[in-house]
Amino acid sequence: MKMSFNASDFFYPLLKTTPFSQPFSTHKTLTNSDSPTNLSHLVFGLVSSEKAWHHRKAYIESWWRPNITRGCLFLDKDPSPELLPWPQTSPPYRVSDDITQLLNKSEIRAQRMVHGIMELLRELDHENLQWVVMGDDDSIFFVDNIVDVLAKYDHTKYYYLGGHSEFLLSNYLFSFNQAFGGGGIMLSYPLAKALARDMENCLKRYVFLDSADNTTRACIADIGANLSPQKGNHQLDFRGDISGLLSSHPVSPLISLHHFDMLEPIFPFKDRFESTRHLMTAAKADQSRMLQQTICYHRQSNWSFSISWGYSAQIYERIIPRSYLQIPIETFKPWVRTPRPPNYLFNTRKPSWDPCEAPHVFFFESMEKTIERNEILTSYSRAWPRALPACSSSGNHSAEYIQRIQVLSPPTKRTEVDRCECCDVVRMDSVKAEIRVRECMTGEIIA
Repeated sequence: MKMSFNASDFFYPLLKTTPFSQPFSTHKTLTNSDSPTNLSHLVFGLVSSEKAWHHRKAYIESWWRPNITRGCLFLDKDPSPELLPWPQTSPPYRVSDDITQLLNKSEIRAQRMVHGIMELLRELDHENLQWVVMGDDDSIFFVDNIVDVLAKYDHTKYYYLGGHSEFLLSNYLFSFNQAFGGGGIMLSYPLAKALARDMENCLKRYVFLDSADNTTRACIADIGANLSPQKGNHQLDFRGDISGLLSSHPVSPLISLHHFDMLEPIFPFKDRFESTRHLMTAAKADQSRMLQQTICYHRQSNWSFSISWGYSAQIYERIIPRSYLQIPIETFKPWVRTPRPPNYLFNTRKPSWDPCEAPHVFFFESMEKTIERNEILTSYSRAWPRALPACSSSGNHSAEYIQRIQVLSPPTKRTEVDRCECCDVVRMDSVKAEIRVRECMTGEIIA
């Protein structure tokens, strides 16, 4: 079966030497720091084209931290006058090297991103460098979570980190052993350096491959390293509405979200760029809890609450155990039509019009830090009326009158994610519910 997309569509043309638009310190020798991993130990290589950057820069600028994050953006040609002067809010840019003669072919899109790993090290190798992160121009990265995840690994060893595609067929056609680059590829410094040293030879060995992600995997395999999959890297090879997935995220730090140009806006009544900025307002307060699902119950009404921190909240009009609520509602469609299931690397549940199965849906509205209680308050407002009768089997307690859900959470980030958090419904009135998030007690059962 021939697919209509390139699995590594973020591997755009890379690298022709041009001056940086912003200054960087570029020490050429490495003395690996023994200090705990922090953002200064990472460099980002972000790939775009001059044409795409006009409408995609808002994605990158939503998470890029000027003068803090290190890295650069690779374009296929010099920016047009409309993009100049180059703003401080964007990563500094470079234009890709022309490697057509090296590979003796004109179509080098797949190889350019791989070659970019070498180019990035050539320009931004510095004395404290521990990790190289490569990504796409329509991907959102959660850099605090990236740092926390990478800090758990020994950066002096060979590590190749990233995520599978959630779409089963993508993995089957390309590889179950590759990181899908739209969701980000993270390489420890020694592995990136070894890959750079063998870059030209490897690109020639695999010149026949038309996937940049698969080429990267093949080159790394020849060095002797294999993928360490990360659940928080999201390639998002889907179409349509991904709210069902984002509302039931696994218990793992959110690292990246890809394919924003191909998906519906993740918030109602906002466009894609507004949705991106809105999501990042919650991320600025606490990335460790982003999209982390917390479930609790209001026994008097027989209601179940499911909170996806910083994104959505749901009320079900009956008591439903976590083992069921953690299964995403299939609001989305696969990247391409397939003859039959399975389509995904995870279980899904179909949308339902049963009033005992269909949730009342609320989306993130605002965030504030409460000084008097030393907590973070996130508010979620009703998206639309559910327009269904009450669930009769659990007492006909309709939640239609609830217009807002307020969630109080600790101001400190989570450092261990071996288990989800728990919550309590602490207050209900005529229009809103108030919920407090906490660590689960020893032996506590969420049911």
